Amino acid sequence: MEIKAIRMFDGGFMTQSFAFGGEEGKEHFDEQIIYRSSLQNFLIDTGDEVILVDTGFQNDAPVPPKKLGSPLYMGEKVADYMESFAALGYKPEQVTKILVTHKHPDHTAALQYFPDATIYIGPEDAQAMKLEGDHVVPVTYDSGSYYNFPRAQKIAEGIWLIEAKGHTRGNSIVVAESNGLYYMMHGDVTYCDAALKANKLSIVFEDKEAARDTLDRVREFVTHHPTVYLSTHCPEGYENLALKRVMKL
Repeated sequence: MEIKAIRMFDGGFMTQSFAFGGEEGKEHFDEQIIYRSSLQNFLIDTGDEVILVDTGFQNDAPVPPKKLGSPLYMGEKVADYMESFAALGYKPEQVTKILVTHKHPDHTAALQYFPDATIYIGPEDAQAMKLEGDHVVPVTYDSGSYYNFPRAQKIAEGIWLIEAKGHTRGNSIVVAESNGLYYMMHGDVTYCDAALKANKLSIVFEDKEAARDTLDRVREFVTHHPTVYLSTHCPEGYENLALKRVMKL
């Protein structure tokens, strides 16, 4: 199994109040403390099939501007999603499955470029996006629990889609097991690794109580399993992957 980063933006920043302020309130954190930001999604090559975890913005999407006081600036564009995907040596028709962590466009807008892939997505987010058709699977999480997570669905050998509500009502995370490590692709459970270590929610969620429960479960899992934490919105996402760096809380 190989896991690869599909990189789109880099060199950005987010404020501490954005990344940490979901429960106490952003006014309790320093807007002048900033963390690095980027944008990447992930690809899993099992040897038998190619599985995407999220897709980024559609081609030629406007670049979010860099503004003084912006809570989140993703950075300068490295490549469109499909350019970065192709640079890894793949073609759209090779993708068999897409695992969507949640409905936001930086995770879903390029779904349209993979018409032959089966899309797995939490039912609440599928409904919100009005995703329909034989190629869309609103996940029922019928494989039982996955360690300390109550509901999960096995997608392929060693690959699990796990219910993780909060950021959105249909939010999920993906864990891929390989060579004794657990690669956790979590969407936006946290926006930066510093928030995971500090045990802080971002200000972006649809259900705060569920988001807190999810973050608690993620931290418990990471504490007891050698986990490579693959974030979407900070460079540690692709750096942790390249180094196979295990998260330490």
